[in-house]
Amino acid sequence: MIDVEGLTRYYGEKRAISDVSFHVKEGEILGMLGPNAAGKTTTMRILTCFMPPTSGKATIGGYDIFEHSMDVRRITGYLPENPPLYTDMSVTDYLDFVAKLKGIDKTKRKTEVDSVVEKAALGDVQTRIIGKLSKGYKQRVGLAQSLLNNPKIVILDEPTVGLDPKQIIEIRELIKNLRGEHTVILSSHILPEIEQTCERVVIINDGRVVAEDTPENLMLRLKGGERTQLQIEGKETDVKKALNSIKEIKSFETTADDKGIVNVVVESEKDIRKMLAKNIVGEGLGLLELSTDRFTLEDIFLHLTTKEEEVA
Repeated sequence: MIDVEGLTRYYGEKRAISDVSFHVKEGEILGMLGPNAAGKTTTMRILTCFMPPTSGKATIGGYDIFEHSMDVRRITGYLPENPPLYTDMSVTDYLDFVAKLKGIDKTKRKTEVDSVVEKAALGDVQTRIIGKLSKGYKQRVGLAQSLLNNPKIVILDEPTVGLDPKQIIEIRELIKNLRGEHTVILSSHILPEIEQTCERVVIINDGRVVAEDTPENLMLRLKGGERTQLQIEGKETDVKKALNSIKEIKSFETTADDKGIVNVVVESEKDIRKMLAKNIVGEGLGLLELSTDRFTLEDIFLHLTTKEEEVA
């Protein structure tokens, strides 16, 4: 649905992004993660035809951003970091105005406005003046305008910035509900936001893509595989026998104490907790504890960006 290849953008002599490439499948929510000034907003502005790249190319829904920019805009909804709101208008008047700008037929405007009001949960405030709404509701209005005309692609730049925890949860749920019906790119520098909302992640740092994958696969790449720790009651020889029968185990270490407890660290290419439990119990051993190391996107991000800085 979205193919980005080698996007580079300079502001004078300053490089904002360099050779940015990634792909987004139809109906997917992709998270673009990076610190402030990493190049996320520049990339989104290029994809929404707000500005051209210095070099590189991108297609949105099959349309080239250079040759068919109007078609790209027609199928794309965009929420910039600061929503483009007219604060002296009511919610429905503003959405009707945006519907006119998007060329929605007069006979369909009310239906379209009612639809996005429902999607963004704006029913209780639809007649109120936007300037008198809370920050959270203003953000919902911005999200609603991006959904007018049922765009195939929705691009959201920092949609929860400045919101309180309750508002963040509400906006996050609204975004999750777009999955499947729309293809979504969501940018943020808030790591838990991406982790809880997106199926795949592009990590961008200093204008360059440093990783692209699912959060789970990024965790495996960071660790080199799953690392599972166990406490088992029984003889060390029996423990080793139970572990040796699992071919998915890359390596393991055992340490027995004088209380009949064997501490084990298992390295594997995938999650084998079910097999471990089955084999250990099947050998008549006591499984006292089983846990897997959990890395967060914060761990991944710090690992990758620190590595990139060292290379630079």
